[in-house]
Formats: sequence, structure tokens, C-alpha cells
Amino acid sequence: MLRRGTKLLEQFKVQPEDQVRVTEDNLRKTVEAVFSKMGLDSSDSALGADVLVKADMRGVDTHGVSNMLRSYVTGYGNGELNSHPNWTITRETPATANIDGDRGLGIIVTPKAMDIAIEKAKNVGMGVVTIHNSRHLGMASYHALKAVDNDMIGMCMTSCPPGVLPTFGAEPVLGTNPIAIAAPADKEAPFVFDAAMSAVAGNKLGLARRNGTQLLAGWVADHDGSPIMEEVDPPTPGYEGSASSYLLPVGGTRELGSHKGYGMMCLVDILGGILTGGGYGMNPGRPNFGHYVAAYNIEAFMDTKEFKRTMDEWINMLNSSKPAPGHDRVMYPGQPEHEAVIERSENGIPLHYEVIDWFKDICGELSIPFSLV
Repeated sequence: MLRRGTKLLEQFKVQPEDQVRVTEDNLRKTVEAVFSKMGLDSSDSALGADVLVKADMRGVDTHGVSNMLRSYVTGYGNGELNSHPNWTITRETPATANIDGDRGLGIIVTPKAMDIAIEKAKNVGMGVVTIHNSRHLGMASYHALKAVDNDMIGMCMTSCPPGVLPTFGAEPVLGTNPIAIAAPADKEAPFVFDAAMSAVAGNKLGLARRNGTQLLAGWVADHDGSPIMEEVDPPTPGYEGSASSYLLPVGGTRELGSHKGYGMMCLVDILGGILTGGGYGMNPGRPNFGHYVAAYNIEAFMDTKEFKRTMDEWINMLNSSKPAPGHDRVMYPGQPEHEAVIERSENGIPLHYEVIDWFKDICGELSIPFSLV
């Protein structure tokens, strides 16, 4: 029986009675060992673990170990993922590059693409890199935040396999197509926007199923494309005919602005799909995912210190604005994740006991010492 009446977004959090808290270091070591057993070299194993564990530390459980690691293990096992991608730059200018990812996992290839974008931004003011023939890139804001570490504004987007209906549509022809933008501040935590362009992130469905909770009205549609305007069980896994319902764009219905989410998904398909040379989500034979990263050197536009001071002022304006009834404060994008890092550094990362059981099984299967708890 799925839990009803849970507070908004609480349905995606592991309930206290189902939690097992693990330390960042123990989780990082275990995930790194799993990647190593998949054939990745030591540096890529550490990088992959960093992407996943930082997602968990920031409270982005949808893209942490709970949802993603077992999928990656399956991909390496069946040959879908290349553990030693010989990724290559296929086109390049002083400000841009295009990369063939050679079936490399996006969490391994995309950080390296952002490093290239950052170097280009240092030289000419901005850098844009597109990637085709790659796979899932994890938490998009991980890559955008690499630019912030260099006093730049970072952007990342990924064109995903289809699973979302267009406005007025009854066939899922677009991906969730997330966008992340991160900008540095001075004394305040960075601004970090990271969101799917669907009404709810696809990976949240797995969390809702694991936690036994329902989705809110207007998040999914039935098979004829009609939005379901009542709480409903999460769709069963799968695309097209195998799914029990389909995700809707941000906004849910046209009256509530779904055309905006639909338009943003199209934008990501163009920049993160077609522009990469790898096609788009519904393109036959398309290799799964396309990625787009960009770095903007603030100094090319204005004084960096002044920008960061103004960001602090702007963030404080948002935080000090009057909250609506029933809410104690106004937060800015990136603030909840920053606070999650503080809380989880002190108390550990909450994993569902089912995830702990999976780790016990996979560690036994791969002859890795189990040391999470």
C-alpha cells in the first residue's frame, strides 16, 4: 500500500524507519571499489565515485548510488558501457569542441569535457563542448559546479531517451532533459539550479516506488495523454507500451504552463542532442544520451569580485523576502543542497535498507569487503 498525504517532495526521501546512515568516506570507498571491479582504472573509479557520492551528499538522491550505481553495473556487465572509452575530439575551435564519447559513461566523460570548456573560457572568455555517443551523466550540477570552482558560470544539459509526453501529446517522444546552471557568490553558497524539464524527474519515480509513496496530481498522464489530476502510483519502469503512465512536461497541463516545460525539453534536444551530431531521443539508432557543457568566464564580462559581491546581495534579497503563509523562509536554488551537505557531513547519508541489501549482495558477488555499516 503506497503512503498518501505526504508533504510535498517528502515522498522521495527515505523515511526514518527505513534509513541506514552511512559515512561519506565509507560510501566513497565502496563505490570506488565497485567501479574498479567493472574494469575502470583508478582515476576513473575515483571520479565516478565522486560524482555519485557528491549527489548523495547534496541530497540529490535521484542521482546518487541508490538509483544509479546498480544501473551502471548492469551496463558494464552487458557491454552497453565502455569501461575504457577512447573518447576523441572530432571538431574544435578556440571556443568550442565536439567529443565522441566512445560509449563512455557520462559521469566519466563529461567532467573531462567541462575541463576543456573551462580552459577555453580562460583563453577566449567562454567555452562550449558537446558530447555524442555517451551515456548517463549523473547529477548535471556536478559538471556545472566545476566551472564555479574556477570563478566561472557553468551550464550543463543532457538530451535523454524518450519518456515524456509533449503538450497535447499521447506518445512519449522527449526525454526528461535536465538543465543545470551554477554561479559563484562571495560569502554565500553558489546559486545552483538543476532540474529535469519534466514535471518530476524520471529518477524520482524509482525513489517513490522504493519508498511506497504516490505522485501528485498533474505529474503523469494516462495512455491517451490525459493528465491524471489525482494522486497516483508511480509508473512501472519502462518506455512506450511497457509504462503504466507517462511523465508530463514542467507545468503538467497547458493551462498551468506545460508548453514552457515542453519548449525547454525541445531546447535541450537541440543543444544537447542534434548539435552534438548524435541525433535526438527518438532518432532510430541514436546512442542513448547527448551532453552539452559550457563555461562562462565572468572576468570577460565584468569584474569577478564585483559579480560575486552582487550575487551575495541578490541572494540576501531573495532570502530576506517575505515568505507565504505556512512557510518560514524563502530559499534560493542551491541552498537546500548546501544545507544537506552540512547535515549529511554530521549525520551520514541516509540510504534505504533495500540499497544496503543490494550493496551486501554486490560486494559479495564482486569479492569486495562490505564496510558501509
